[in-house]
Amino acid sequence: MTMTGSNLLFVVALLLMALAAITLAAGIWIRQARQGRNRRVVDRALAARESRRADAVDAVPDGDGRMAAAIRAAERLGARLERGRWSDALLAGEDRELIDMCGFADMARARAWFIVARVAAIVVLCVVAMVERHTWLSVLPPGLRSLTALFFGFALGYMLPKWTISRRAKRRRLAADEELPLLIDLLRLLQGVGLSIDQSLQVITTEFAHVLPVLTSELRIAVDLHSRGRTREQSLQRLATSFENDDLQAICRLIVQVDRHGGAVQEPLQRFAERVRDKRRMGLKEKIGRLTVKMTGVMVVTLLPALMIVTGGAGLIAVLRGMSRVSGGF
Repeated sequence: MTMTGSNLLFVVALLLMALAAITLAAGIWIRQARQGRNRRVVDRALAARESRRADAVDAVPDGDGRMAAAIRAAERLGARLERGRWSDALLAGEDRELIDMCGFADMARARAWFIVARVAAIVVLCVVAMVERHTWLSVLPPGLRSLTALFFGFALGYMLPKWTISRRAKRRRLAADEELPLLIDLLRLLQGVGLSIDQSLQVITTEFAHVLPVLTSELRIAVDLHSRGRTREQSLQRLATSFENDDLQAICRLIVQVDRHGGAVQEPLQRFAERVRDKRRMGLKEKIGRLTVKMTGVMVVTLLPALMIVTGGAGLIAVLRGMSRVSGGF
């Protein structure tokens, strides 16, 4: 009877194990069937969206379609020239640094459009110079007119895009100099309330973008690079070197040190803010001194003739009248 009870228990255990296996297999099958059904639903939705997008593209007027195709072709041409053998001639290292300093959203697209603009400017200005060479190069011999026109057209076309982005980079550099004291004060305030470096930078990039448009865009890039696995020093390398600002480089080094070693930074940031303000104050005094010297020349040119007329005009008129009487007496 003991053996019979043991066999019965063994059979019941086998039945329970078989039932559990069947239940598990049924659950897996149902889950796979549900996943397959969901996948088919998603595929149908994606296919419907692609068809609607294709219909929308087909519904675009021919003029807009040709314009978009021309823009894409120009971008592909610029990217191809950037990777070609003439890339160093059309886009030098200094030009790349200027484009990076301009803060474009898509740097690859910006570089491609820079190359396209440079090539187009060279072609257009060379053609214009060749057409008008008889007008503005009439003093030269006929044999040198074409060569000189091509030289000036090529030089102006080559340098015109660089001058344009140089002005934009200079404006951003000046804006960064103006925004730096406020950035230091915000970092000191956020660190004082107990936030970490990551939290402070995140708050600055999200809440103060309208106040610090230039620095927040660069800090947003640094935060994204750090979240993707770069070190803090590597993520802040672009911000430290793009604007050629020693104070900004010092702030980046301070952020790296605090992120690496920790510690209180309120007092160093306060001293640094005072030093930056003193530096700006000295710069303003220097600008005022230069402006005073320039205004001296303006006053000599504009006020001195009027002052001479007011002070010596009556005497000069009296002398002229006396001379006219003497000449009339003779």
